[in-house]
Amino acid sequence: MPAQGRKNVHGKAGVRFRAGYTASKNKSMLRNVVSELIVHGQVKVTSGVTKDLVSLAEKMVTFAKQGDLAGRREAMKVIRHGIVDANGVEAIDKLFKEIGPKFKDRDGGYTRVYKLGARRGDNAEVELVQWVD
Repeated sequence: MPAQGRKNVHGKAGVRFRAGYTASKNKSMLRNVVSELIVHGQVKVTSGVTKDLVSLAEKMVTFAKQGDLAGRREAMKVIRHGIVDANGVEAIDKLFKEIGPKFKDRDGGYTRVYKLGARRGDNAEVELVQWVD
């Protein structure tokens, strides 16, 4: 029988549950993943991350389609500085010079999601997120 008492406190019953991700950790992880998606063009993530990632990536493309300074500053709040591709181009520059103009005539639906199945270690559902051609 489990211990009785208050949850999430140290003491007689101990800590029975504590969430692994705080909001700040989740935001940081999403910033990393969307930056990698911009640089590499595709990224493998678990199914729980996919919905937030697609939403954030679509917002970044919308800012890139605007192409103005305000949009660049809003995108720079999210995209990590210092993440570069094989050619040495930073993520923010690639977003505004390649990805934004590529989708200028498209009204949404910039990403595609493929289900890859279960991950071997922990059986988590893994999905591939990539840009639409």
